This record gives sequence, C-alpha cells and structure tokens, in this order.
Amino acid sequence: MAIPTEGETIQIHSYKHNGRIHRVWQETMILKGTKNIVIGANERTLVIEADGRTWITREPSICYFHAELWFNIICMLREDGVYYYINMSSPFVYNNQRLKYIDYDLDVKVFPDMTYTILDEDEYEQHKMEMNYPKEIDGILDRNVEKLISWIKQKRGPFAPDFIEAWTSRYQFYKQLNE
Repeated sequence: MAIPTEGETIQIHSYKHNGRIHRVWQETMILKGTKNIVIGANERTLVIEADGRTWITREPSICYFHAELWFNIICMLREDGVYYYINMSSPFVYNNQRLKYIDYDLDVKVFPDMTYTILDEDEYEQHKMEMNYPKEIDGILDRNVEKLISWIKQKRGPFAPDFIEAWTSRYQFYKQLNE
C-alpha cells in the first residue's frame, strides 16, 4: 500500500457499505503518513456530499486515521476548546492521493470536557438492513466503540493533552512552507 507524504495535499473519500461515495473533502494536508497511521489537517476546505451539495468546513481540524482501527477521529479546533467527531468506519486505504474508508453511520461526539455522546444509532440500524451489513460488523463496531471510549477516558491518541498542540504546530509549519 502506498503511504502519503508529509506536506502533500490529498483528498479524503468516505464511502457507504454499498460502494457509493458518501462525502469528499477536497484538500487535507498530510502531517504524518505511515502504513498504519495518517494524520492530516484542513481548514476551510470544500466538502462535496453524495447528492452534489457542497459546504466549507468552518474551523481548522486535525484528522486521525488508523489502518487497523474501525474509527477515524476529526479534532475540530474551536474558540471554546477542541471538539472531536468520530466516524465509526472501516480502516483506511490510501492510493492515488486519496484516503478512503467506509462510513458505518455510527458517530461519537466528544466535547472539550471529554464527555461524549453516541449518535446515529437509528441510521446504523436502517443502513444495516438496507445494505445487508455482514453480521460480523456489529461485533467489530461494538469492540471498536469500547476501544474508543477507553481512549477517551484514558486520554490516549488524539485525546492526549499534547496531541493537538503538537499537530497544530506541525500544520502551521507546513502552511508557512507552502506560502
């Protein structure tokens, strides 16, 4: 598998289980790229929905993807703190300057005080039936939600206190290089 290069700009493509495109983020700058972990950043990037609607992200975000975990984490840097939006998803694949994953509907929102809420359980149940998710997906996602909650409580990975500071600093460095 190819590995994105630090400092390069890529697209992020989210798909649904049926293979249809769900959402595309036009520009994300790579801050770290290994075979297992990709960390990127974007700010005011164009997002294209499956139905053709577009919108622009409001705040800078640090994005965390893992090739073995069934979730990805978007760290949104707002004036009142860092908000985290987690997509329960397949592990990522990367090729042709595109990071790709399957979105499995369930989301978790984490607030600056590290409280969290699980979202879209009804959407997951609906799509599970409509798209015939394999039975194994329930167990995989349950285990990964547990792992994610453990990370939140232990302040591991992107939830660690120094994660945002370190990667925001790296993002600023690459932005200045590209000016």
